[in-house]
Amino acid sequence: MSRFPHLITLLTVLFVLPATTAIAAEKAPDKYQVKFETSRGDVIIEVHREWAPLGADRFHEAVKAGFYNECRFFRVIPRFMAQFGINGDPEVQKKWKDATIKDDPVKQSNKRGFVTFAKTGAPDSRTTQLFINYGDNSRLDGMGFAPFGKVVKGMEAVDAINSEYIQRPNQQAIQSQGNAYLKSNFPKLDYIKKATIVGDDAKKK
Repeated sequence: MSRFPHLITLLTVLFVLPATTAIAAEKAPDKYQVKFETSRGDVIIEVHREWAPLGADRFHEAVKAGFYNECRFFRVIPRFMAQFGINGDPEVQKKWKDATIKDDPVKQSNKRGFVTFAKTGAPDSRTTQLFINYGDNSRLDGMGFAPFGKVVKGMEAVDAINSEYIQRPNQQAIQSQGNAYLKSNFPKLDYIKKATIVGDDAKKK
């Protein structure tokens, strides 16, 4: 076992496939909620645009487009985080994988239940991959990980997400083969059945 497990997990969450083009998304409501119907139960995420405007805008855009439907939680590290956000259809994924957004200043902390975009070590490298914090990961704050929302209902479902594969799924294989690769090699992965925007603020948009 490594003498530096926290360093390993930090590097793990940093690693997403590199992307190149920063694109601005349509402005989202100041506050809105997203419902994840997952294989472990329903999860409600409340998004505050003031926490991370560009991240909130991208999440709103992707949910409206149905991007997170059928997305697997492909990297789940107990007591650290659950990561997801590579579309199961390679053709859909191709349209998003290089659509980066600029970084947001960090205004909230990566504590339990907060939702944050994954990124590379390079600036302005966020695309669609997200993670939900299982514990106090405030050490990520200084590395530029800006939470934009928080789980307000269903954290027990997040806690129950299957972690048996930890970080074995290969991101390049997911990108190129999609859910066919994951279903064949990691059949017990939990997933988002459907993601929808809910709440009055969203309806006013």
